[in-house]
Amino acid sequence: MAVRVRHHVNPLRPGLRSLAPGRLPLQVGPQAPPVDVELGCADAQFLFQLAEKSPDAQYIGIEIREAWVDDVNQRAAEAGLPLRAVHAHINVDLPSLFAGHRVRRFFINFPDPWFKRHQHNRRVVTPELARDLVGLLEPEGELFFQSDVWDLALDAMAVLESEPLLYNLRGEWSFLPESPYGVQSLREERVLAQGFPVWRMRYVLAGSQRAKQARVGQAGWRRAIASDPNPLLSPRTISG
Repeated sequence: MAVRVRHHVNPLRPGLRSLAPGRLPLQVGPQAPPVDVELGCADAQFLFQLAEKSPDAQYIGIEIREAWVDDVNQRAAEAGLPLRAVHAHINVDLPSLFAGHRVRRFFINFPDPWFKRHQHNRRVVTPELARDLVGLLEPEGELFFQSDVWDLALDAMAVLESEPLLYNLRGEWSFLPESPYGVQSLREERVLAQGFPVWRMRYVLAGSQRAKQARVGQAGWRRAIASDPNPLLSPRTISG
């Protein structure tokens, strides 16, 4: 039976800022599976597909709408997947939820756009959230964001580009051409089916080995472009 859930919930509502879910009972130790987290998972189609594709991780969905949490947990248990949803506030509860743990990947998929200017303070990606995520990522972990709303994506990118401890794997102020994961959220599936663009970005910690490798690759590309008299028509540029 379909779950009826409100599309938008004001995250600034006082009662939602004191959920206090407590620390997650995640597996720990050298052999513990990595932790992947979707912030605002809704029906968690993205996580279900990830868990089916790669069941060797601990998948956590953070969701402020409790009806979705109950539905996701029931379906995950029935499917026997390493997936759990948690009723929590993304902008408040992450440090306590993951205290003593590190996260391999954070996903933010199509968050509420809150189009009206006076509602922009409800948008999920804030400087405070960016700092929380930096403190929770594994040394080689990553943060992935995607949206079909240009204004929202640009707003999120402005926040993430301003965080000095994050590095854009595609280069400064650059979007990814496609998702690297081979799975889709329900919203992503519908948007792509209609032929609309999706704006994606992928960040790692600025001091990570992945960031260093990306810098080397981007420097080589810039040198190649600088040495070409007509880079826009160059075969090597066109071929990528």
